[in-house]
Amino acid sequence: NAEYMGKVNLMLGLLRTLKRAPNVFRRTIPKSASLLRPRFFRGFASGSEASSLGSSANEALDSSVLNILANEKPEMIRNIAIIAHVDHGKTTLVDTLLRQGGCSVSNERAMDSNQLEQEKGITILAKCTGITYKGYKINIVDTPGHQDFGGEVERIMSMVDGVALVVCATEGPMTQTKFVLQKALNQNRKPFVIINKVDRPSARPKEVENEVFDLFCTLETKDELLEYPVFFASAKGGWAVRDMKDERKDMAPILDAIINYIPSPKVDPTQPFKMLVSQIDSHPFFGKLLVGRVESGVVRLGDKVTSVDQTGKALEAAKVFKVLRRYGMRQFEIPRAAAGDIISLAGFVASTVTHTLNESGRTDVIASIPIDPPMISIRMMVNNSPIAGKEGNKLTASNLRDRLLRESDSDVALRVKVDAKDGGIEIQGRGDLHLGILLETMRREGYEFAVTPPSVVMKPGPNKALLEPFEELSVEASVEHMTPIMDKVSNRRGVLITTQEIGSGRAKLIFHIPTRGLIGFRSELLHETRGTGLMQSKFLEYQEYKGPLKKNTRGAMISTAHGVCTPHALKEIESKGPLFVRPGQKVYEGMVIGEHLKEDDIELNPTREKKLSNVRTVGHEENIRLVPVKPFNIEEVISYVRDDELVEVTPPVSYTHLTLPTIYSV
Repeated sequence: NAEYMGKVNLMLGLLRTLKRAPNVFRRTIPKSASLLRPRFFRGFASGSEASSLGSSANEALDSSVLNILANEKPEMIRNIAIIAHVDHGKTTLVDTLLRQGGCSVSNERAMDSNQLEQEKGITILAKCTGITYKGYKINIVDTPGHQDFGGEVERIMSMVDGVALVVCATEGPMTQTKFVLQKALNQNRKPFVIINKVDRPSARPKEVENEVFDLFCTLETKDELLEYPVFFASAKGGWAVRDMKDERKDMAPILDAIINYIPSPKVDPTQPFKMLVSQIDSHPFFGKLLVGRVESGVVRLGDKVTSVDQTGKALEAAKVFKVLRRYGMRQFEIPRAAAGDIISLAGFVASTVTHTLNESGRTDVIASIPIDPPMISIRMMVNNSPIAGKEGNKLTASNLRDRLLRESDSDVALRVKVDAKDGGIEIQGRGDLHLGILLETMRREGYEFAVTPPSVVMKPGPNKALLEPFEELSVEASVEHMTPIMDKVSNRRGVLITTQEIGSGRAKLIFHIPTRGLIGFRSELLHETRGTGLMQSKFLEYQEYKGPLKKNTRGAMISTAHGVCTPHALKEIESKGPLFVRPGQKVYEGMVIGEHLKEDDIELNPTREKKLSNVRTVGHEENIRLVPVKPFNIEEVISYVRDDELVEVTPPVSYTHLTLPTIYSV
């Protein structure tokens, strides 16, 4: 005990010394006492110590790889983004390129590390990684393919010099293909095309190649950008070729094209340090990380840096705490980084996306790429239902406000407006999926709240007219379903533009439709086509307001009691429409427990129990069988509810058995 207390006193003395004079502490501490240094002292280490702390991570890398990564010549760097429509094989392609570059990848879709990304099978956040190939550093950015996450695509264009456009050999160019390609061409990023999944029986690579060229011409591409190479690949098979007759070995042709076709970054290493922040990341030990490409100069560990916003106003003067870069699936510390490389910097508090980091004392501004405005908004408020506060631990308006403001710092496509009168918060985003992912993330973090149905973001037009966003809607379905689909779109103020037969008894319809007409349309399409219909949409323009829409024509079944649902009561209620609740689930007065088959609302008691009597019956007890409840995710629920209803979002009891969002009338 005496020896233990002596060590504790020594540690306290070292802490006091560090607080008063950290430099003196580092010079005078005896080597024999280094074993007593706690882990958190690493944060105060000097540059030489920091490199030694990161050496254990670097030792696992081959010395030739380390030499390539240490090369600071811009002409030996290539920065490229992988862009595509949803489910055309971007992330699988990145996995294959990582393996080709000598990096170990543990599983498929390794870049989709977020839990929601793995559950939904889509990329939500843009992520950067790196490989080495033939002496070059290649930084690869995997991007989302869904329109709702287009802000992720827009902001990373400032980090790359070229793009690889991935197109499915069966589906061909889709609406999001046009969206992401247009963003790249607007910034003069040099493209090349990868026609993926050519090993499928339904593949039509030559036709798709012509369709891609037509898409480039439709977007009025500059002549120098039209001379792009085309590759035919199978990302899942791990090969790519320039001609379908070539030998199918590996992904070397694509990596060679990145080196020979994509230009090196146009930067100046001799000028003072400057970097545009394109992303916000986090580290379990180092905290907030600013991700971007170094535009000029060199940044070293311990350098003093000034952060300015787009107006040139200095926001923060900080010291570079850590310099990190990625290689494969790993992130490790480096002592310095030069112009042209994509890195992460730690040590900043107030800086965020679109800010410029300068050498200390300078206030230069790097113009950020404009971001498309949000089109959908919802209103979030404190949950005030009868069972509020029983599952979540973050319930207050200040909790919700602080969390949303932090999210808006890193998500440039999200806008948050706080109402000072009632504490309500308006959230504006790209679409119902964009907002639904945010709500689901907050839900899993322990937040509890209520949200209103989504509405579109209007803007004033000429002669005091209101303008609303319109989208180009593409629907693919069987020919026999075309007539009811056109009727449903027409009821939502949509206009048919073109019709095209695509073979196998299927057709493709193109509509122009208000954005608010798309809210809840996906579920109707799947119901009408028995799950075989496909739809994609792309923002078109703002047009004059087309009038009100009739939404959710069926009524609601509303609970009149507070308690627990019983099988006996639900069996009788089930005949009036599909249920949203299960036996044993808690309900309260005003809660929507199902959908009425008719247009009017109906009030019912789902907690009623079977009355007992002294009359004996012959045989066994009644076996009650109920139709399984259809599972709703948050984006489906907020699209389903009516204007006089709210969605109560509460944290799940466990992540393996997610509770369903609750709808209640107001």
